[in-house]
Amino acid sequence: MKTYNIATIPADGIGPEVISAGLRVLEAVEEREDGFRLQIETFGWGSDYFKQHGAMMPADGNKQLKAFDAIYFGAVGSPEVPDHISLWGLRLRICQGLDQYANVRPSRIFPGIRTPLSDIRPGELDWVIVRENTEGEYSGAGGRCHRGFSEEVATEVSIFTRTGVERIMRYAFAIARSRPKKLLTVVTKSNAQRHGMVMWDEIAEEVARDFPDVCWDRMLVDAMTARMVLQPRGLDTIVASNLHADILSDLAGALSGSLGVAPTANIDPELRFPSMFEPIHGSAFDIAGKGIANPIAAFWSAAQMLDHLGEPCAGRRLVDALEIVCESGILTPDVGGNASTDEVTEAVINSIRRANA
Repeated sequence: MKTYNIATIPADGIGPEVISAGLRVLEAVEEREDGFRLQIETFGWGSDYFKQHGAMMPADGNKQLKAFDAIYFGAVGSPEVPDHISLWGLRLRICQGLDQYANVRPSRIFPGIRTPLSDIRPGELDWVIVRENTEGEYSGAGGRCHRGFSEEVATEVSIFTRTGVERIMRYAFAIARSRPKKLLTVVTKSNAQRHGMVMWDEIAEEVARDFPDVCWDRMLVDAMTARMVLQPRGLDTIVASNLHADILSDLAGALSGSLGVAPTANIDPELRFPSMFEPIHGSAFDIAGKGIANPIAAFWSAAQMLDHLGEPCAGRRLVDALEIVCESGILTPDVGGNASTDEVTEAVINSIRRANA
């Protein structure tokens, strides 16, 4: 029997609540599959750790994580710690330090969930957004000088490398090729960002020649927001830069009903380092401890983790259970229900246990 070593980082806000629920659901999947086991080790890194140690994670944190097969992450952010410190000190440090350059964010409408797209039925919105995850607008290049004076200057420099752009394009084209529609939309802003984004466009055209079976088009990011709302059926796989995909995937989550159902995977496609799986939603301190956090995104992220570990049947079993529970109307308040986190969790566990082998 295979054993996978999983590092969990619940972190902040509702993160511990949804990760705890996710581990219970994963245990139920283990019981049904009976072909693998998950060995869990929890790391108490995050904003509370920062308040004690002055850092979001220890200096050798990434070295510790390299010993694991995958990372299951909750959410980062606290009203008591500036956002740029919490994000760069934990999540981005892991993503960049472990070269998790492909951020994969599927979006779909589950049966039973109300969405702003009243004429779109479940199955008609089924997207995968591929986000470049280690450079671009979030490269960390820039700085500030003359602080406090009228001539104070702040620079934020986007870094686009040929290596970084080409590898994310190839990854996105490969995903598009694997899906039934074989359709890819490359998001850009090369009309205004005339250096990095022009190179982005040029590399997309070069890579496309190696995927003649994939139909692809190019869309300016501002026009893309309108297309996602007005013509959602005409989209399938989407690739965008670090900032653009970050924004578009939140829109995709909202169009699917709630960020509470939106998962993400931070992937090292070369399998040199562990990949990290997390819900899109933030730490949501306004509802932390109330027992109403939506665990669906954490569960779907866990399914992505199972797929990545080479257990696609287990991942499919988990997603099937999510569909059944959502269709039954056992939903948290963010998607129009009145169920608690625990009630949704128990319903998913029961669905997994009842499902046919």
